Amino acid sequence: MAAQTLTAMAGDKLDLLLWREAGLGPEHIGPVLAANPGLADLGAILPLGTKVIVPGRAANTEEPRTLQLIQLWSL
Repeated sequence: MAAQTLTAMAGDKLDLLLWREAGLGPEHIGPVLAANPGLADLGAILPLGTKVIVPGRAANTEEPRTLQLIQLWSL
């Protein structure tokens, strides 16, 4: 899969941007930071309009994640 470019919205953190726009989890932050020199220097909250390159190898090839249903009470 080819690299893609994501654009930060107001108040975005890198992990939120990756999850919302590309469905990527915390294990993809390292490769994304490596592909974007200086991105970590911008701080925890990305400036509005920051372009983030997601390398092709970091693209999500897994099926969508689901959480197991937890039932607190049995009927």
